[in-house]
Parts: sequence; C-alpha cells; structure tokens
Amino acid sequence: MNKPSGSVSRLATPIKAWAQRFAFLFLVVGAFALMLIGKADTVLVERVRTVVGDAVAPILEFIARPIDTIGNTVAGIGELTELRARNAALERESERLRHWQTVARRLEAENAALRSLTDMVPDPRLRYITARVVGDQGGAFARSVLVNAGSRDGIAKGQAAVTTRGLAGRVTEVGQRSSRVLLLTDINSRIPVLVGAARDRAIMAGDNTGQPRLLYLAAGTEIRPGDRVVTSGHGGVFPPGLPIGIVTQASETALRVQPFVDWAHMEFLRLADYELPSLLLSPGAGGRLQGGRR
Repeated sequence: MNKPSGSVSRLATPIKAWAQRFAFLFLVVGAFALMLIGKADTVLVERVRTVVGDAVAPILEFIARPIDTIGNTVAGIGELTELRARNAALERESERLRHWQTVARRLEAENAALRSLTDMVPDPRLRYITARVVGDQGGAFARSVLVNAGSRDGIAKGQAAVTTRGLAGRVTEVGQRSSRVLLLTDINSRIPVLVGAARDRAIMAGDNTGQPRLLYLAAGTEIRPGDRVVTSGHGGVFPPGLPIGIVTQASETALRVQPFVDWAHMEFLRLADYELPSLLLSPGAGGRLQGGRR
C-alpha cells in the first residue's frame, strides 16, 4: 500500500525542483509570447482584456463597497465630533450673549431714566444707504473711491462712509448717480478723534500712507500702542464713538494709527446720514479747516 505513494513522491520531487529552477525562464517566455500575440492580433487581446475587465469589475465593486462604507462611517464620526464641538462652542457663545443682552437691557433702562432726569438731547437719527465701490482712485496724491449712489438716492456732502469694521471716510463730491468718498488715509483728511481709555483729544491726519498720523495732542499725553481710536464728535462732522483703528506706533517722532478697514477688500460702503449740523456745509468752514492744517 505504501509503495505507490512513495513512488509518486519520488517522481514529483525532481519535477518540482526542475519547475522552480526554470520558473523565471517560463515567465519571460510567457510574457514574450503574450507580446507577440498582442502584436499579431490586437482584436483578440482587446476582447480578452474586455472579458477579464467585465469579470473582475463586480469583484472589485464588491470589495470596494465595504471600504467605502467604512470610509463614510469614519467621516461621519469625524463630522459628528466636529458638530458636537461646534454645538458646545455655540452654546457657550449663546450663554455669553444672553448675559450681555441682560446687561445691555439694564443699561438701556438706566440710560433712559437718566436722560429723562437731565433732559438730555437725544442722539441724532441714523439713515444710511449701502453703495458699491465702482472706482478706486489710488495713487501717490489721492486716496478716494467712487460709489454708485448719488443725490437721487439721498446722498449729501459730509456724510460718513463706514464699513462693518469702522469708519472709512466721508462724502466730498455728489453727483446724480455717483459720489466721491475721501478716505481716512488721504492727505486732505482731518478727523477729530479720542484716543485710549483716557479719551485724549487729537486730530487724525492722513498722509497718503496706510497709517494716518495723530496730531495736536495735549502736552504730557501718554499714548501707547494698542490704544483704540474713535471719533470724538467735535465739529459736527461725525457722531462720537465711531471706531477708526488702533495706535500702532507711539514714539517721540510719530504717532501712527492702523485703521480697522480692510482697504484691499472694500467692495461696499454704508453712507450714513446722522443728521448732524456739519461744519462742512457752512460757508466759512472751508477757511477754518484749511487754516488748521499743517
């Protein structure tokens, strides 16, 4: 019973060794033969390749489905984690806003009560028109923009031009369909401002650079980088409290302000009429303003 199996084993051993020794040669010959067949009969090769592709495609699709499912599941878990983090952050922000809403309502009621006791003159009413910037006159001698709103839309000289970040300039020329806005950085711009927590008075003067200067500060005034600059409301040009920028340079030679407005991405301007008795419209205003420049 054991002799046949032994004889078969002895016969298979040299065949296996011979096949292992010449396996690489067989592969090279087979590849060369396939190349010859492909050159001789391209239609046959294409048909074989198509049949193999059709046979393999369902298998690959079957294998890919679990992988796609696992990938989508992992992505869903990541998105769920991110959504939970965002939800927690929004809940904290909502709680903070509710706190400040309560504080604002209390201050509003207190402010109304104090105004009624002192017969304080109410703040001017605000009326504004949003216009698109259609022209930018930027150069060595001018910093102004053209907007597509004019007198027919209710625009008038002296109105403030603001963005969501802060004051950008004021209207200096008005046509029927367009207006010219003089920017804060223009050399002809002069704005009364308040600086820092001490609310020191100064004049912010443009000089055609990206950072206007602070002039006419009182002696002994201490200005530090990071101090906030807002409009003072003096002169009736702008209402008080409009944000302008922060002090970036505070030295003995110069005081510079970096405006909040992003000049490179200024597409829209809100032209605000605060219904102030602007000195810009008075007959003698031009002479007084020109006399105060240096």
